[in-house]
Amino acid sequence: MSRLRTYPASAVTLLALDLVWLGVISPPLYQAHIGPLLRPQPDLVAAALFYALYLVGVNEFVVLARPQDRLAQVAARGALFGLVAYATFDLTALAMLRGWSPLVTVVDLAWGTLLTAIASAVAARVGR
Repeated sequence: MSRLRTYPASAVTLLALDLVWLGVISPPLYQAHIGPLLRPQPDLVAAALFYALYLVGVNEFVVLARPQDRLAQVAARGALFGLVAYATFDLTALAMLRGWSPLVTVVDLAWGTLLTAIASAVAARVGR
């Protein structure tokens, strides 16, 4: 399996799906439940750093870690990686930030789990 194929495949998948999520689907939920905590515009440098690091995790710890695994196994490992990674932020925010929403936490954990499972499976498929 080639990094030259898995990294771009996971990046395109992750960014395309997350753009739809963050740009279309989730804004009403976020505004209703954590609106006062949101910036008027996202910090694009911080976002770029997150995606760059997250793609390393997805590829090195999930997609390329066991190249012989079936796509369903890669997707399951991606789901677990996504759940753990998104829980790191969401549960810390829930523990530390006054006004953080439990509903946003649950929805975001579900989204991170699904998003990472899909991106991992696509990257593995393209990498083969």
